Amino acid sequence: MKAGIAHEALDGERRVAATPETVKQLTGLGLDVEIESGAGVASGHSDADYQNAGAVVVPSLDLGTLDIYCHVRPMDPTTAGALRRGAVTVGLGSPSSELPTVRALAAGGVTSFALELVPRISRAQSMDALTSQALVAGYRCVLEAAMRLPRFFPLYMTAAGTIPPARVLVLGAGVAGLQAIGTAKRLGARVSANDIRPASADEVASMGGTFIKLDLETAEASGGYARELSADRGALQRARLAPHVAQADVLITTAAVPGRRAPLLVSREMVQGMRAGSVVVDLAAESGGNVEGVIPGQDQHIPTADGQGTITLVGLKDPASAMPADASRLFAKNVSNLLALITKDGVVALDFDDEVVSGTCLTHDGVIRHAPTAEALAALAGETAGEVHGPEGVH
Repeated sequence: MKAGIAHEALDGERRVAATPETVKQLTGLGLDVEIESGAGVASGHSDADYQNAGAVVVPSLDLGTLDIYCHVRPMDPTTAGALRRGAVTVGLGSPSSELPTVRALAAGGVTSFALELVPRISRAQSMDALTSQALVAGYRCVLEAAMRLPRFFPLYMTAAGTIPPARVLVLGAGVAGLQAIGTAKRLGARVSANDIRPASADEVASMGGTFIKLDLETAEASGGYARELSADRGALQRARLAPHVAQADVLITTAAVPGRRAPLLVSREMVQGMRAGSVVVDLAAESGGNVEGVIPGQDQHIPTADGQGTITLVGLKDPASAMPADASRLFAKNVSNLLALITKDGVVALDFDDEVVSGTCLTHDGVIRHAPTAEALAALAGETAGEVHGPEGVH
């Protein structure tokens, strides 16, 4: 079977879905690997590197001839429609926001695996792209903050006087948040954090941070993700966070609810209550933002409440793409490990009794297997419940 590796077309995307190391893994599975010329250059891999690993480098992929298509960013409907019936795709799918592509995949009889849907169980950790890319993003957001903050992160005791450590507050203690806590701590900052999930306190402490207790209801959904608070609880959370935000030199927000808009954690008024020169980095900017008024990919200079200075609000965009070498190294292993699970003797053999295969599969044989996406498409099209089918009678 022939597996093709895409050169990502989206402007600014520098990751690649296979490295020379994972090409060796794929050829070891019995697959023939083709990769578009230049696909790995931004992540530090030349065409010659891929050829030496056993791949065939081509000017462009002939999508209609591929058995397997590996990508990083979600496909567009045109790409999905060009794949042959029965082809398998592996990559990020963003099904909640890419409904036209999901429809095209189902209509074309393509079997698609969306790495966002990998179950959060121990056996699937090596395929969990959300976790691997959040690790990169959490590290990157601290570096972005440090470069903009007009002072040191660590404590310095000098003959000219003592410089106190910067105070860093992290909201959201998932993978990205914990990595941000650890990175800020290694840079010497005094770090505190908050999350609405009860298990987070011990995790924050394990990374060297101080957990802030707000005495709110716990809010943990399946798979260890946070769930949204009600409107009144959200307002109470912001009110109780406000004094902690005001004391911070750096505020990093990482809270996200999969498939939904990011929760609003910080109002503009809270930002304006910070000291002049403070920095806010919103890692959730692309999914609506945790901070009111954030703009993805832009820095804004928000005036302080007294009008005597500004706070820098950073809408972080594509943080993993900003570190393409290691982000690609991790992502490519996620892809190759999933392919190793579904490939036997060089042929894709799907076992839908396997919860990883079943849970990660978005479309198969004309069926949208991910029930929430099927329901969203039905609602979008105004169709009746029986016209868009999910697995096992889910409509």
